[in-house]
Order: sequence, then structure tokens, then C-alpha cells
Amino acid sequence: AKEGVVVTDPPAQGIDLTKLTAHIATLSNDTRTDFAPDEIKPITERVFAVDGPGEYEVGGVLMEGVRTYRDNDKGSERGRNTAYVIHLDDLTFCHLGDLGHDLSTAQLEGIGSVDVLFVPASSGLSADKMTQVISEIEPRLVIPMYDTHEDLERLAHELGLKEWVALEKFVATPATLPAEGAEMRVVVLQSLTR
Repeated sequence: AKEGVVVTDPPAQGIDLTKLTAHIATLSNDTRTDFAPDEIKPITERVFAVDGPGEYEVGGVLMEGVRTYRDNDKGSERGRNTAYVIHLDDLTFCHLGDLGHDLSTAQLEGIGSVDVLFVPASSGLSADKMTQVISEIEPRLVIPMYDTHEDLERLAHELGLKEWVALEKFVATPATLPAEGAEMRVVVLQSLTR
């Protein structure tokens, strides 16, 4: 975006992080010991690492981290998680990370109105529960994050997506998103790590 480049949860394996360039890198959960924002090529002097809840403004990029968990027991089983709300190019993006529970009213209010929602297809939540979370957030566009094709198929089935073509790239702009109040759209991207 014109305000900056944000990399969310860069994978530890499967891609060469030195080929990525960014202003900001986020980490959604505290169980990743391999988070290495220094390996990402900085656009300015360094990549600013964000790894928890709070409000951030980095070079014109506004972000909020909302505390969530990777399980239904406030993180006691699988650890804490942070959902990131990122404001870029007059759009609001939300990356749920490895969400593992239904969202509370306070968490939904913290996330607010979302244009593009990145959801885990393989997390502590079943596909039908993730679909419920998506319907509560009411994004205009959903992009599933998946480890395996089977994970993607389970979520796609719950979302009513019968066929899709995995795109190499998608540019989110007001023109490429469904109009306000229109039916939500699902965009499947090719996995970078497979």
C-alpha cells in the first residue's frame, strides 16, 4: 500500500524470507520461537516487528493488535494469539492469526469493521465455528490461510464455495471488493510454502 508494506506471520520454512521486503512484520502467537523479522529485507532502515496487542503507528500504517487465544481456555492449552487490524489504502484488513475460540463482544468491537479478513483454515477452531466467526465480523472479502488442501476444502465447504481457482496474486482495492452490503466474496491464493 502507499502507506507501507506489512508481512503477517512470515513462515519459518518453505520460502526465503530475504526475498520479502517490508516496513512491518507481525507475529500473531507467542509459541513461534523462529520469528525472524531481521531476515526480511527492510524498505527503510529496519523492519519494525509487532508481536502483541496494542495500538501502533509505523510510517503512516495504523494497526491495532487485539488479544485473542489459540484455544477455548484463554491460552492455557495452546497459548495466546493476537488478531491484527491494519489500515491501508482506505481499507481495513484483519489477520486473525491462529485463532482458536469464538470472539467475545469486546474482541469483536476491538476488531471493528473489516474489508478484508484473513482466516486460518487450520486452527483450534473447526471449519463451522470459523464460519460463525466470519459471519460475526462481516467482512467484504475473506482470504483463507491454509497448510493443506484438506484444511482449505473443509473451510471452503462451510463457506459454500464449491469451486475456486487459487490465484497467484490479488490486489485489494475498493474496486476489487464487493460493494458495501453485497454478498461476501472468498478469494483463494496459492500457498507460498507448497
